[in-house]
Amino acid sequence: MANSPRPRGRPKAFADKTDQNTVQALDRGLSLLELVALRPGLSLSELAAESGEAVATVFRALVTLQGHDMVEAEEAGQLWQVGPGAFRVGNAFLRRTKVVERARNPMDMLMRDTGETANLGIEAGDEVLFLSQVETHEAIRAFFPPGTKAPMHVSGIGKALLAWYPETRIRRIIDRKGLERSTPATHVTESALLDDLARTRVRGYAIDDQERATGMRCVAAPIFNSHGEPVAGLSVSGPAFRIALEETTRIGALVRAAADRVTEATGGVQP
Repeated sequence: MANSPRPRGRPKAFADKTDQNTVQALDRGLSLLELVALRPGLSLSELAAESGEAVATVFRALVTLQGHDMVEAEEAGQLWQVGPGAFRVGNAFLRRTKVVERARNPMDMLMRDTGETANLGIEAGDEVLFLSQVETHEAIRAFFPPGTKAPMHVSGIGKALLAWYPETRIRRIIDRKGLERSTPATHVTESALLDDLARTRVRGYAIDDQERATGMRCVAAPIFNSHGEPVAGLSVSGPAFRIALEETTRIGALVRAAADRVTEATGGVQP
């Protein structure tokens, strides 16, 4: 007798993300957790003001999250921080893929070879999500702690991924997220961004030339999966006075070689 298919546990409305299929209290709680992660050290009243929710509502949500160790309050001043429970949940996400573990040594080498901070990121929700970082010892340096997000069109890793996406996918992301200006150097038209992505494919690495933050440059290359699809990116970022444009060719070769090592180590193939 054949085994019956394993039930997948999803209702017919699984793909329907309208308000009728969301739990509002849970949605508010998760939004509050994200706010605490982005703005650690805020008080109850500050969190209420930032979230636009009533103080009593925020307090109940914080107490609930605290009961699961997702947040914790410092005794002095009752300032709220992310708790160890959030780390355990986030760490489970990182265990889904070997890329974080396999990228560690190449990132260490990148930091030593370039003297600048090395970063690892993926796309999540049409944005770059930074997963890991190896910081330089320089006093002035780039800092993108794990969990930080950035728009794809102003990020070196974001552009490294976009450059190997099908154009239809790029246009859908632009339609959903727009091309907001961060600095005078930001590409704010579709044609300018597509031209930059075409240059990226030719040279094999992306350059964020002060497009996200004035005075900072980033050089990034994609990591591919077993189907030759870009699934993550490695980058080196630092102040523009240390990463001069004439240095990007040398740094780009180093970043691309490091990304290729991670591709190979995780069973990926070049497209």
